[in-house]
Amino acid sequence: MRNEKARQTALGGMLFALAIVLGIVEGLIAPLLGLPPGVKPGLANIVVMYALFFLGKRQAVLLVLLKALFALLTRGASAGALSLAGGLLSFAVMCLLLLLPDRPSFLILSIAGAICHNLGQLLMASLWLQTAFSLAYAPVLIISGIGTGAITALSLRVLLPALERAGLAGDGKKKQ
Repeated sequence: MRNEKARQTALGGMLFALAIVLGIVEGLIAPLLGLPPGVKPGLANIVVMYALFFLGKRQAVLLVLLKALFALLTRGASAGALSLAGGLLSFAVMCLLLLLPDRPSFLILSIAGAICHNLGQLLMASLWLQTAFSLAYAPVLIISGIGTGAITALSLRVLLPALERAGLAGDGKKKQ
């Protein structure tokens, strides 16, 4: 029991570190890809999705909260609030979709999560700026959410065999 708790804690720490590194990388490559302002590839969300599917809701929401705290500490209050709003809305929608009798595929969950992440951030920006002007940017973020969600799902799908070999994807207990 104690050994399993230590393993889960260590894995959680490694996943948090991986999410931070992927977040930094995507922040660096987004301008190089010519993406519109506020649009990132969503690489760090691969880690949250992995945690949700294979480690459970508690571990996944903890990663969302830690990512938001990291954004707050390193980039300020607005970045922390945007990260928290987007992350929690995305997490909530994916959890609700997982309750459906016919569980959606990684692709559907990832796209829904990405779109909701973008919309959560957009709603927080509207509240933060006290204007609905930013809502005019919604179509750009919805379209980008479809693309980035697909990339996130594909990335996780490609990584699954290696995760399974490493004993990190379970026996498909949550796998779809």
